[in-house]
Amino acid sequence: MAHLFSEFRLRGVVLPNRIGVSPMCQYACEDGFATDWHFVHYGTRAVGGAGLILTEAAAVAPEGRISPNDIGVWSEAHFEPLARIAGFIDAQGSIAGIQLAHAGRKASTHRPWSGSGAVSVADGGWRPIGPSALSFSQNYATPREMTASEIHDVRDAFALAAERSYRAGFRVIEIHAAHGYLMHEFLSPLTNRRGDEYGGSFENRTRFLRETVAAVRKALPDRCPLFVRISATDWTDGGWDADQSVELARELKALGCDLLDVSSGGNIETAAMPFGPGFQTPFAERIRRETGLATSTVGLITSAAQADHAVRTGQADMVLLARELLRNPYWPLHAAQELGQPVAWPAQYLRAAPAGSTARTPAHEIL
Repeated sequence: MAHLFSEFRLRGVVLPNRIGVSPMCQYACEDGFATDWHFVHYGTRAVGGAGLILTEAAAVAPEGRISPNDIGVWSEAHFEPLARIAGFIDAQGSIAGIQLAHAGRKASTHRPWSGSGAVSVADGGWRPIGPSALSFSQNYATPREMTASEIHDVRDAFALAAERSYRAGFRVIEIHAAHGYLMHEFLSPLTNRRGDEYGGSFENRTRFLRETVAAVRKALPDRCPLFVRISATDWTDGGWDADQSVELARELKALGCDLLDVSSGGNIETAAMPFGPGFQTPFAERIRRETGLATSTVGLITSAAQADHAVRTGQADMVLLARELLRNPYWPLHAAQELGQPVAWPAQYLRAAPAGSTARTPAHEIL
């Protein structure tokens, strides 16, 4: 029976446990370049024992950043500091993953502690793009509707960024199609009002994501797992919902997606989300049960018992933690002790480890 600290094999990668660091924006870049902050932030969580370290949303184009302070991956130069981070994560026995993203209509906004809403062009912002000319809220910019040619350019940018990411040492690639960003905007009929082959029917609204998944899968070696993060529902009548998510999961699985990272919401400002411990886990469980595609779950998961229960009962194959790992980057080491599971510790920290603990080795990649 799988449990929170059992290994998890996906293609040519073996994760040492079922705990992942959920992508969390740090808003600490200039011109898209990762800094010492990112090295310490991600490195600390690898030292803390998470099996998978996913970066924050990394924009595949300058206009795809959520804020001017986001990580970028639109040039080869951006990967020099990222490769250093990936190498350190690997040395701690964890797997380095990167989330590739485009913010769509929710781009060019202030980082949370600097304001809210759109950053003007005069202040270093830009006009965002999206499937349709519909703004997220009154204080967000109205996006320009993308042409079919621009859609193809963004698809190709994802594929190029994936190829570069793998060469830089990232062994899991995730496509961000959740939380009201570009891919999600195309999926939902509430934000996609197009009349061409990328709008209208379920087939058309999912076309951009399906084409991008196919392009990214082709750009990666077969041994590299591909994740897709989705919002399983808009939590709004007439929007994207769980039934459509199940059908999408079936199609993404056929295209070579290995795990669906299941979240929810973020697309509609007025949506009423029923927040509570593990409130999104039923979506991951249903998709896993009905499609056979591996899933991860995220959202208000804080205790070791809660996370372990999700894996042991088949609700999800992995648990991604966000705020809890900001509060305590060593949560996995404490959770292992609480659950009575022996885990390897960094050699430098063995003096503080439980008796009999062993030192870590780099994570395992099957050649």
